[in-house]
Amino acid sequence: MVIGPSRCGKTTLVNALNDYDGPLRKTPDLIYGKNTIDVPGAYIENAWMYKHIIAAAQDAAYVLILIDQSNCTEIYSPGFAKSFRCPVIGVITKCDLMLENKEKCVRQLKNIGILEPYFYTSFKVGTGIDALKKYLFEKGKE
Repeated sequence: MVIGPSRCGKTTLVNALNDYDGPLRKTPDLIYGKNTIDVPGAYIENAWMYKHIIAAAQDAAYVLILIDQSNCTEIYSPGFAKSFRCPVIGVITKCDLMLENKEKCVRQLKNIGILEPYFYTSFKVGTGIDALKKYLFEKGKE
């Protein structure tokens, strides 16, 4: 399951995890892909939708919580990661932008209850995607 605010790179990441190279489209509802559950940004931007995220996460092996380094507004409730029964992974997207926000993003991940390792990704420069895929898909085979 991939969770994050609007425009943080969720669908781009989901497409990479599903080996899909087609056009990007706005995610209006939960979308179940080959390897992912793509959660619309509106679900995390409206706390009353959390119950839907938590219910859908019952089908997930992992929950990836995204923070956009170029716009690291605090959107998640403190301890939010503790709502999930499966492992929660912190992903900092757009890590090539606004480098001064890196520590703020890490503090946010810790505040919502996510332990390291954190993954730093940027599709623009091709950083971190392969490491994340390896962690998710090879760790799952163990």
